[in-house]
Amino acid sequence: MQIWVDGDACPKKVKQILFKAVERTKIQLILVANHVSHIPISPYIKMIIVPSGFDEADKRIQSDANRGDLVITADIPLASEVVAKGCFALNPRGTFYNKENIQQQLAVRNLMAQLREQQLISGGVDTFNAQDSQAFADQLDRFLAKVSNGMR
Repeated sequence: MQIWVDGDACPKKVKQILFKAVERTKIQLILVANHVSHIPISPYIKMIIVPSGFDEADKRIQSDANRGDLVITADIPLASEVVAKGCFALNPRGTFYNKENIQQQLAVRNLMAQLREQQLISGGVDTFNAQDSQAFADQLDRFLAKVSNGMR
């Protein structure tokens, strides 16, 4: 199992939580982004830089992630693709995407995009905060405990 991170929009605090977790668990973490980001020197952490362009990081993660891998992303279409492929997907705010909830999440995302496009609503997601960070850390710890016990 590897952990893939959609690095272009991943909050710094989430990356820090992940860096500590992979050092503790010795699981490979791959940060995919279209710009260089500071990562600690570690045999468990690597970065892949993709060309600038729409969804280039998403495309790379989708093609390279394997069944059983964990993908960290707030991008619901990417989450949908990797869940269909047999991966696990976790939002930086602590929401797990799975086969039972991903279609509903995708439908809500599409509806909200349509409403914004038609200027019926405005705004976006609330600012990432300490509660989001804690929710992410809790879900990640639970997932990694299950994986270490062999109970995927």
